[in-house]
Amino acid sequence: MNIELLHRPANAVAKITMSSGEKIISEAGAMIAMSEDMSVVTSKYAKGGSGGFLKGIKRLFAGENFFMNRFSPGPNGGELYLGTSSMGDLMTRKIDGEFIVQGGSFVACEDTIDVDASWQGFKSLFSGESTFWVKLSGTGQVIVNSFGAIYEVDVNDTYTVDTGHIVAFEETLDFSVRKAGGSWISAIFGGEGLVCEFNGKGKVYCQSHNQNNFGYSLAPMLKEV
Repeated sequence: MNIELLHRPANAVAKITMSSGEKIISEAGAMIAMSEDMSVVTSKYAKGGSGGFLKGIKRLFAGENFFMNRFSPGPNGGELYLGTSSMGDLMTRKIDGEFIVQGGSFVACEDTIDVDASWQGFKSLFSGESTFWVKLSGTGQVIVNSFGAIYEVDVNDTYTVDTGHIVAFEETLDFSVRKAGGSWISAIFGGEGLVCEFNGKGKVYCQSHNQNNFGYSLAPMLKEV
């Protein structure tokens, strides 16, 4: 399977070339185009075939779709184009283990990977983001998206990221949510609010823009219909 990212970073599209027997799982609605002999099956996806309903419900809480699509090429292989609903970048990552993705940032993965949702506890409840994040487990390639450009940060002890700028992170990292400034006044009026403090050794993937802040800045300019 070959994944090529086109039109980066503002309007990224994934071109996926597959051989016979290969399969890829994507979010519902991500398909832009596909070759004629590509087949698609919509289901409550769960690797191994069990627990699909519960995992689908948890994915809803994480900001993803209940149903997922499985694409399979014909005997001569095929190609598939995937995109996202918001403008921004895409990233591919080969994982062997677990990978945590912010709700709404998962796009697709090989069918060798299980797509579940992970409860992040009450430390996420007041972060302004989902309390459930997507947990990818297995070995294979994954595709995630960002709002704006995407970049990685190597954490080797402690690193702080605004909650609205997190795309994904490795499972070797732990995190806690705290106010950005020394007091609630500076945190609120400084415009930063709450941040995630990552601890350990691993990679954090960040996005250059905050979707919620973009919505707030756009709202006053929208005329009532």
